[in-house]
Order: sequence, then structure tokens, then C-alpha cells
Amino acid sequence: MQSFELDKTDIQRIKTALEGNETELKALLEEYHASEIAILFESLPQESRERIINILPSDIASEVISEMDAGIHPEKILGNLHPEKRSEIMEELDYDDATDIISQLSENQQNLILEELDEEDASQIRNLLNYPEDSAGGLMNTQVIRVNRSFKKKEALDEVIRQSEEMEEFYTINVVDDDNHLVGIVSLKSIIKAKYTVRIDDLINDEFVFVKADTDQEEVAKLISQYNLTSIPVVDDEMHLLGRITFDDVIDVMEEENTEDILKISGVSEDEELSGNWKEAVKSRLPWLILNLGTAFLAFSVIRHFEPTINLIPALAGFMVMIAGMGGNAATQALAVTVRRISLNDLTDNQSYRTVLKEFTVGLINGAVNGFIVFLFALFFQGDPKLGLVVFFAMTGNLIIAGIAGSSIPLILKHLGIDPAIASSIIITTFTDVFGFLLLLGLASSVLL
Repeated sequence: MQSFELDKTDIQRIKTALEGNETELKALLEEYHASEIAILFESLPQESRERIINILPSDIASEVISEMDAGIHPEKILGNLHPEKRSEIMEELDYDDATDIISQLSENQQNLILEELDEEDASQIRNLLNYPEDSAGGLMNTQVIRVNRSFKKKEALDEVIRQSEEMEEFYTINVVDDDNHLVGIVSLKSIIKAKYTVRIDDLINDEFVFVKADTDQEEVAKLISQYNLTSIPVVDDEMHLLGRITFDDVIDVMEEENTEDILKISGVSEDEELSGNWKEAVKSRLPWLILNLGTAFLAFSVIRHFEPTINLIPALAGFMVMIAGMGGNAATQALAVTVRRISLNDLTDNQSYRTVLKEFTVGLINGAVNGFIVFLFALFFQGDPKLGLVVFFAMTGNLIIAGIAGSSIPLILKHLGIDPAIASSIIITTFTDVFGFLLLLGLASSVLL
């Protein structure tokens, strides 16, 4: 299937069909994949989304709801549906998807929906609701293929066929003992190729990757990416098999984590929804801007201290903006690279040292090149080689500080157990502004006056 991009024509076709009868709307919806309808939902009001979900067959409606962006609240649609339609959709959803959606509802609404389901489905979802949302337990699907290690080939194949009837797809067959302890994995290919007399115990791959239920979802994503896995089993502390996490779930996690890091580095809370209104945006961003304003007063105090120097050499005011701006940009570059490295790997002390050393070297070279350009600029327009040297050393020094601050501050915050993406940008802005002004104005006061 070709990739789908939201088009004004598609939106208009849906909106026009919504004004007509149900038969025409249903016929139009059949032209779109469930994931495409979920994208189109972003441009439709809540009542239109609910109408479409009610029209769609329950199996398609469940796919649409599971593909919907969290920011447009699929749980609200589910909560407003007729109980019979809602139950049909819930039965079609994988347990992990169903749990993710209803976990956003109040406890009373959750209980109301779960009471509508059969006992087994309700029990599975209640169990998953007990795990933190960002843990392996909160991410896993409890529907897994498992066979006993004592089974022979025919028994194992019969069991795989029986269990797979209620599963859309599976990638790995988990091998357990009589007490449901996970002892290894086996591929379907190995079972099919084996002789009829072979026991599963002889086919087990006991060098396998697994995660505990309380493992952070980001760590799960790293493991699946590192070992190129299609799925990974989830166990408890006693190695009882609880469920599995598939690569498609991890793609969502990686997108979520990357979005979160980008928002944090930009000084935006991850609580702000990308599709939220202006009130949510102000509530999310204003505290960070006020904190940034507080740090800006430090830079202001430096300028105030050197006010006589600026009055005597007005050209310094222009160079201050230039040096602070370049330092901020260089620090942001170092910060982005370092935070990304931290998110992908737990850096050792040696790797951390090499990261800071690298950014120091980059800052030194970039600072010297840009400082020389500014030196020529000062020499040409001001005709003062001493001023040019002051600006050269201030620019070089501030870009070195930017590289060191941009790489070391997130590493220090990580060591202290603080998310490096949250406070790093504000701290490094203070560093580059304050030290940039100190270097420029301090050198100018010593050399030029």
C-alpha cells in the first residue's frame, strides 16, 4: 500500500459525505484504510468522528481507534459509544491497545466498560492497568504463543494452531515448563523441519533476550533495536511468562520518546499536546519562560557592571549580540548531539569524557574560525586591531564554553538522576550569555581602556 498524505480533497470528500446519507458515507469510507481514517480524524470534529466509528464495522472501527493519535482522545469516542458497539470494538482490540485507551478514562468509566466485557477479557485488561504506562508491563500484550518444553512436534504444532486462532500475528514461540517459567524460544521453522519424534526441549534456543515487567519502555525499545527483534517476551521476577512486546509497539514508543526530548530541549513540557489549544500551550510554556527570564537577569547584571565600558566603546553592543547568539547556537548543537547519545546509550565514564573532549575541540576550531572572521570585520569597519583581537578571543572562548557546557551539563544532570533534556537548554543559555559578555566586556575593559 502506498503512503497516505492528508489532502484537502480527502477532507472535503469526507465532510461532504457526512452531510449526506449513511449509505454514501459508508461507501466512501470503504475507499480508505483504517490508518488513513485515523489521520483524517484529526481534521474532523468530535461528533463526526463518533458518527464514523458507529457506521464502520467493529473490526475496522477498532483499528481506527487503535491508530488514532492520543491527542485527539480516542478514549472519549469509546466512552460515548452505545454499550453494545463499544463491547464489539473492545473485543476486537488487542489487550495492550484496549488498556492504553481506557487507562485515560476515569476509574468509574473504566469499571463501566470492563463490566460490559466477558470475564476473561476484563480480567486481562484489569491486570494490565496495574502496570505503569511507561513500563514493559504497560506496553505488553498478554496474548502469546507458548508450548511446553516436553511436547513433541505434533503436540507443539497443534497447540500453536489452537492458540493462534485468536491472534492476528505472532513472531516467536515461547517455551515454558510446567510452572509457566520461560525457559527459551523456538522458531516455527525449526518445529516444522524437525522429525516427529523430536521434543521441543531439543530445539530450544536458551540464549534469548527478555525484559522484566517493570523495565522502562525506552530500555525495551533499545533492546529490540539492538538485537533486531520482532518481539520480546515479558516476565516477572520469577521468570513466569507474562506477555510479549512487538516491534510495532516499540516504533510508537520511539516516536513518543523522540517527541518528548524535542519538546523538552525546546523548553516545552511533554504534557502539552501537539494538537492542544492556546491555553494548554501557555500553561505548559510560561513557567519555563519565566525561569529563563530569571537566568537572563544574570546576563543583565554583567552588562550593567560594564556599562561604562559600553558607553565608551558603543561598537561592543553589536558584538555582544553576535557573540551571545553564536554561543547559544553552538551550545544547542552540542546539547542536541549529547542528549541523543544519552537516549541511545548509557555512556560510560570514558565515553562521557570523550564526548566532552570532542565538543571542546569542535568549539575551539569553530570559535577560532568564526573569531577570525569577526576580527576581520572589526578591523575593516572599526579600524582597530585591538578591538578585533578582543572580539576574536571572546568569540573563541565563548564557543569553547558552549561546547563544554552543551555536552557536560546533560551528562552531569543524567548522573544526578535528572532528565537532561528538561533543564539543559536553560542552563547552557545562561552559560553562553554570561560568559560571552564577561569575556568580551572584561577583555575590552582591560585591553582597550
